[in-house]
Amino acid sequence: MPYVEVTLPVNADRSQIYPILKDMEKYPEFMADLVSVEVIERKDNTTITKWVSNVDGRIIKWTELDNFDDTNMHISYKQTEGDLKKFQGEWILTPIAGGTEIKLTVDFEFGIPMIAGLLNPILKRKVRDNSMNMLTAIKERMENRA
Repeated sequence: MPYVEVTLPVNADRSQIYPILKDMEKYPEFMADLVSVEVIERKDNTTITKWVSNVDGRIIKWTELDNFDDTNMHISYKQTEGDLKKFQGEWILTPIAGGTEIKLTVDFEFGIPMIAGLLNPILKRKVRDNSMNMLTAIKERMENRA
């Protein structure tokens, strides 16, 4: 099963970054690969969100359960239904000198064993690129605020 982990330092405190990460509905405004994110249900420290992403002209859709740990400024997510057999991960914010390191992990499985060996390396690269694009978009949003 492919696993992707990307990190990026951002010149901002994690208390400034965390609210941006929690506001997933606004991701498509500054993340080019996302078509839409819709909150279906919100209760306590969880949301159920419906996602539509465009990866190289291919539309990928899924619904996920998002868990928010406000004390530790940590988000975990897990697909409940969608185009992949497995899709889960977490956002981790670690204080560093001069700001915060953002880490995004994605653990996924395509779900067709006969072609997984062929497609998983391609999908892993696409997921890594997409994940880094998300971190870069957050970095630019945080560091270019006036």
